[in-house]
Amino acid sequence: MRDDQLLRYSRHILLNEWGVDGQERVSQSHALVVGAGGLGSPAALYLASAGVGQITLIDHDVVDVTNLQRQIAHTQDRVGQLKVESLKKAIEQINPEVQVQCIAQRADSVLLNHHVALADVVLDCTDNFETRHAINLACVQHNKPLVSGSALRMDGQVAVYDIRQSQAPCYACVFPPTQQFEETRCATMGVLAPLVGIIGSLQATEALKILSGMGASLTGQLILFNAQFMEWQTLQTHRHVQCPVCSAHRS
Repeated sequence: MRDDQLLRYSRHILLNEWGVDGQERVSQSHALVVGAGGLGSPAALYLASAGVGQITLIDHDVVDVTNLQRQIAHTQDRVGQLKVESLKKAIEQINPEVQVQCIAQRADSVLLNHHVALADVVLDCTDNFETRHAINLACVQHNKPLVSGSALRMDGQVAVYDIRQSQAPCYACVFPPTQQFEETRCATMGVLAPLVGIIGSLQATEALKILSGMGASLTGQLILFNAQFMEWQTLQTHRHVQCPVCSAHRS
């Protein structure tokens, strides 16, 4: 590593669990962030500040004035711009060495199949079950770790789905695609601004642990957080041996 890189990342390198080796792994890694809004903003910014070598952003949406209450990567003067381009500008202001690829398209199965295969870790920062299941399917097919987050009103959750571990569940084991869930979004239900920052930051934390090789991930656990009462709850999650998504891809 260059002297300026050793200085920039010195506070991570000082961590015994991280060190120079961990930083080099992170700097050579590729993270895919699907969703450049409330969760994707803090997640991508922290990945960039930590020196993740390449970040691919997928989001088809544009910045709206209603986003500015919580989507901290975007600014008033970028209203109307593509969110991926706005987030790229924010990343470059923090760490211009990070290579950022912007995909201004809806995250469908074809697009995900291509880009998930190229990534070392995938962060699901989206807001609907259809896309979440499509991301999970691509991660299962390409054996990639998935860091999933969601936030609505005062409640958030984060989990890691990594079928590289034989007994670990995939997203569909916990939230079956055949099960009907009420599709609610912050545009109609509202969301507390710092909540998405908390959940997005947790996603970045889990992704960096995976990339650096530091510690144990949240695989097999679902973390629930209620901001109104500042309550945390950890649920154990389990592999579904007859899961229609991951059972066929297990060795």
